[in-house]
Formats: sequence, structure tokens, C-alpha cells
Amino acid sequence: MSTTINVPPGLRNVVVTETTLGDVRGDEGFYHYRQYSAIELARSKSLEDVWFLLFEGRLPTEAERNQFIADLAPLRVLPDEVRAVLPAIAAAGPTFNPLAGLRTALSLLAATKNLPPLWDADPARRKADAMLVCAVTPTILAALYRLREGQQPLGPRGDLTAAANWLYLVTGKVPTAVEATAIEHYLIATVDHGFNASTFTARVITSTGADLVAAVAGAIGAFSGPLHGGAPDRALASLDEIGTPDRIDDWVRAKVEAGDRIMGFGHAVYRTDDPRSLMLRDIARGPLSQGPGGDLVDFATTVEQRIVDVLAELKPGRNLYANVEFYAGVVMELCGLPRAMFTPTFAVSRVIGWSANILEQAADPKIIRPSAQYVGPPPPARVE
Repeated sequence: MSTTINVPPGLRNVVVTETTLGDVRGDEGFYHYRQYSAIELARSKSLEDVWFLLFEGRLPTEAERNQFIADLAPLRVLPDEVRAVLPAIAAAGPTFNPLAGLRTALSLLAATKNLPPLWDADPARRKADAMLVCAVTPTILAALYRLREGQQPLGPRGDLTAAANWLYLVTGKVPTAVEATAIEHYLIATVDHGFNASTFTARVITSTGADLVAAVAGAIGAFSGPLHGGAPDRALASLDEIGTPDRIDDWVRAKVEAGDRIMGFGHAVYRTDDPRSLMLRDIARGPLSQGPGGDLVDFATTVEQRIVDVLAELKPGRNLYANVEFYAGVVMELCGLPRAMFTPTFAVSRVIGWSANILEQAADPKIIRPSAQYVGPPPPARVE
């Protein structure tokens, strides 16, 4: 008879595997990719550098970086079979759902490219499939948005970085250096973040030996939930709802009394300031705040402080601070991204982290198979 072990609901603080990809130290307000501070990487390296780091285990040399960028360029181009069905995917349903569209398009990509089960693929093929999926994801998401808006999709440009390409593909405009840098900082800061729900989902599916897109599609499904990746636009909507500084306290108290969640505040791991939020706040207060964006930044910082103060009063000891979604929405708004594409922007970076986790998990032959504790009526009951 097998032995079962009761664990906390939600697997809180339960270690389920070992990883060399990174970790989150919530009590310290620190997280890292490999052995490097994620925030330091975001401030000093390119997205391509960090992508290489997670896939290869080290930062690239200049020659390796150039080759990596050259290898990515053709992978960003949509296959004809996928491009042909994007208009139908984009038009589906009364409400635009880019992550659902991405799942659909990636599944077709897997069929078109005949992606093998990870169980049957050697490490080189697994990595090649991961590179393809990560490279083409921004192209798919941007194409779906533009089609839904009645515009023609744009092709990726070889003269732009990954971050600048993303802004160009969505908006149709080559971003300024300030905008491209701001978005690149955000993308790097959100590439990976421990064993969150979507990453764990990707690893569970990978452990079955399924193909790489099956694991990524499962991760996208988990990520689409408003308690996970679906919060940046909701956090910015809160600023719209509050409207003016004099309404902040009453708005927060009403939310708490109603038992509603305040999007953009609190985190499952951090018990101090979210380092991603601190970095994005600095970015918002920098050159982006010059001009029309200044009023939004000023209001956001005022709202943040008042919400933190009121929550400290109403929920003493909870240590609730702004998380990455709060200032992510502000930064993306100032960079010209439409709100419908806030969460997809998060997915553009996180697909790299999912894929790195998939590659690591694929090297482990054991299937992830936990147990559940049955609490229903005692069996066996008589079948009448």
C-alpha cells in the first residue's frame, strides 16, 4: 500500500522538483534567473541575452548574441498555413480573446511543423521547437489584434530588437528608444518567476511526454486567468474607476468591505515590495513621464501610496504592496500599447520562461502524478 502525505492547499511552500533556472525569495523581495539578479539583467541586458541565458545556461558572447539574433529572424515569420486561418481566429466571438487565439494558432503550428512528442524528441529538436514557438508568438498575437481592428498584420523587421519588434507589430509604428527600452525592461523582468501556476502547468504536461506546444498551450490557459497573468489591464482600470485623488480612500474601503480583490496589489510570494513593481515605477517616473504621460504617472504613484496605507490600516500585518501588474499597465499605456494587449505582452516574455522550464522538465523521465484526499460520502455505497 502506497503512503500518502498531506500537504497545504495549493501546494503552498511544497518543493516539487529541483531547477537551475531561477528562484523567488519573497521575504527578501528578490528573484533571479540562473545565478543573476533578474532586475539587474533587466537594467543591463537585452531580451535576447536573457533568452540565451535561460536556454543555454550562460550569457552569450557578442558573437553568440549576433548569431542568436540572426537565427531568430526567420523563425518570427508565420507559416502560410497559420497565416491563412488567422482572420477567422481573430473574428471569432463577440469579445476579442487574444490568448485563446494564440492557443488555437499554436496548435495549428504544431500540426503544420509536425512537432513530435517531447518524449520522442532529442534535446536539439526540443530546443529548436522551443525557439520557434517563442519567436513566432509575438507575430501571432500582434496579427490577431490588427486583424480584429480591421488592419493588415505586419511582418517582423530584421533591423529591430525583439522588444521594438513587438511594439512595431502591434502599433504599426517604430517605437522611440525610450519606449523600446521601457518595454524591454518589462519583458525581461517577466520572463520567469518561480513555480507559478502556468509554469507548473507547463511542467506537468511536459512530464507526460506531450509535444512542446501542448505544454505551452496549457500554460497559456492557466496564465489567462485574472488571478495570474490577466491583471495589468484590470489594475489600470482601477485608476480609471477611482478617477481623482479625493476618491481613493473611499474606493479602497468599499472594495475591502465588499470582499473584492484590489487588482495590482498583494502577491502570493512577496511579503515586501515586488522588485518588478519598483523597477517599473522608476521607468514610469523617468523619460516616459515627460509630456502627456506625466499626469497618469503622478496619479498612479498617489494611488499606490494611499492604497498601501489604507490596506495597512484595514488589514494589519498582511504587508500588501503593489505588484508587477500595477505599474506594468502604466508603462504599457505610456508606450502606446492598447489595453487589450497588456496581458499578451506579458505572454510574449513568459513563453520564454515556460519553454525553458519545459526543456528542463523534458530531461526528467518521471511523470508528475500527485494524489488527492477523498472527502465525499464513504464508499462503497449500495447501487440501487
